[in-house]
Amino acid sequence: MDFPRLFSPLDLGHTTLPNRILMGSMHTGLEDKAADFDKLARYFAERARGGVGLMVTGGIAPSIEGWLKPFGGRLTMPWHVGRHRKLTRAVHAEGGKLCMQILHAGRYGYHPLSVAPSKIRSPITPFTPRALSSRAVERTIGDFVRCAKLAQDAGYDGVEVMGSEGYLINQFLAARTNQRNDAWGGSAEKRMRLPIDIVRRTRQAVGRDFIIIYRLSMLDLVDNAQDWSEIVTLAKAIEAAGASIINTGIGWHEARVPTIVTSVPRGGFAWVTKKLKGEVSIPLITTNRINMPEVAEQILASGEADMVSMARPLLADPEWPNKAKAGHSERINTCIACNQACLDHVFQNRRASCLLNPRACHETELRIEPVSTRKNIAVVGAGPAGLACATTLAERGHAVTLIDQSSDIGGQFNYAKRIPGKEEFHETLRYFRHRLEDTGVTVKLGHAADAKTLTQHDEVVVATGITPRRIHFPGSDDPRILSYLDVLARDRPVGPRVAIIGAGGIGFDVAEFLVEQQPSPTLDVTRWTREWGVDMQLDTRGGLAPAKPEAPARQVWLLQRSEGRPGARLNKTTGWVHRATLKAKGVAMLGGVAYERFDDEGLHITVDGQLKVLPVDNVVICAGQEPNRSLADELIQAGVRTHVIGGADVAAELDAKRAIDQGTRLAATL
Repeated sequence: MDFPRLFSPLDLGHTTLPNRILMGSMHTGLEDKAADFDKLARYFAERARGGVGLMVTGGIAPSIEGWLKPFGGRLTMPWHVGRHRKLTRAVHAEGGKLCMQILHAGRYGYHPLSVAPSKIRSPITPFTPRALSSRAVERTIGDFVRCAKLAQDAGYDGVEVMGSEGYLINQFLAARTNQRNDAWGGSAEKRMRLPIDIVRRTRQAVGRDFIIIYRLSMLDLVDNAQDWSEIVTLAKAIEAAGASIINTGIGWHEARVPTIVTSVPRGGFAWVTKKLKGEVSIPLITTNRINMPEVAEQILASGEADMVSMARPLLADPEWPNKAKAGHSERINTCIACNQACLDHVFQNRRASCLLNPRACHETELRIEPVSTRKNIAVVGAGPAGLACATTLAERGHAVTLIDQSSDIGGQFNYAKRIPGKEEFHETLRYFRHRLEDTGVTVKLGHAADAKTLTQHDEVVVATGITPRRIHFPGSDDPRILSYLDVLARDRPVGPRVAIIGAGGIGFDVAEFLVEQQPSPTLDVTRWTREWGVDMQLDTRGGLAPAKPEAPARQVWLLQRSEGRPGARLNKTTGWVHRATLKAKGVAMLGGVAYERFDDEGLHITVDGQLKVLPVDNVVICAGQEPNRSLADELIQAGVRTHVIGGADVAAELDAKRAIDQGTRLAATL
């Protein structure tokens, strides 16, 4: 076995887990309606069949006040138990184990009924919470206990008590949000009374043969939070109160330090969990940016934790454990931590999925079934859309030929993988190379497809991508004005002072490419924590230190025609990280810019009615794309059954999520 520690059993006394893999809690949007529990059951069942040792559901509220959002998922009444039994029965039928996370949102609740230790509004919600009375605190403890007992009745193997990420329990623990002077606030001892009482009374209610995971905030990453001695004291008390396992929580949702995006180093917070090793005797789980078995095995081998938690990696590939155990980690569809279809969807009140695996959370609807009639299908274009479509078609049994004029597969992914913090796209291309081989796709690279030769196929899928849009102003034909492909694909030299025209996702990527010293800090935990201001010694409350960003490699101006703040349309969960990164590197970001001309003085622009000259050596154009549809038009005119997907269909902004989803869904229907 390649990963002996990862696949060693973990004895919890009353039960033994088959391996050290925890599928961590992640809200999917299927927890909130009884009608969606059949879909949720299928989602969990596939991952249990994939070999996960223990799974945890998305957060379930123990009361209406604890809702994440109005009418969100809760387990408060006996008649709620039935829907949850669908989940436990489905998981147990596949030989898996499932815990339910009990999550009280506190002041993070996105509704007017929210409560908190003190009447302090969070910066990420519009509602000011009501401060809990002492009597209401006691009632809240009872809510947790009742919820756990109902979870036991529903057949769950245990519960996870959510005590981190800035939710209610975490709010009681930090002076930042707990300004009480009664039995539940003031001293550290009083602030930690709530979680200890919850765990102690829950254990009394459920008995010994039931898993209780406590999610402990080991690194708050906000001011006026817990210090390390308080965290250790709480961990020991939680063990004494009856917890089976302690899971690691990193950061609050309002923290200024990113914790799960792709620019965070792999296993970048395992050192925090290691610091608690030896302080308690129950198993410790570490988490955040563990996406490949090699990373997980190293963490376990070095003694940093007893178990590893992954959520998004098991969205991307439900067969992750089985592949790793069989020695086929190269065939894992690796999570790239983009957050575009999982967390971004949840924050938009949509069902979660995965950019790389559109079937995630759609297992009952997006079915990949064998075909009754085998067709000869050509897919032109080996970018994200073409790769997803070709491999899915071949998996179903069609004879598929994938054609691309480039010498390698990947399309725009080959440019994305060069962006600092997006190195994970190398993994995606590795996965698709193996998938093409495994599904039997015939691959023709360095081959320009033409309509005449394609007529021999029953159907043709055109995934020819985009062409960068040019913009025109006096001097725009100067050789010092480059496209983003000149920079990322052709390695054209770029001077020390650069203006970027276009502040969408591509503009931000190019800016990060140009300002970042190489190699990227993403590959070095120590460099990364220094840049973002994380105290690895944990001498400060919340683990914060002054950020010390490295000097930028170039001086960059990032410009857009439209009014407003550049980057405002970037994805919710990752956009703020890109903006903060460029700000730390001194990038000047300007909106409402008119481009007048380019000459030896630089780029002449008008902003707020004022003419300015940016003394730049080069200008890089990132002003959008146009669909490359010429082949599709020829095929349609020739009467060939043609389908157009990806950038060739819509080229608004490079959108791998839409491209892979579109390619997969088309392939499921042909």
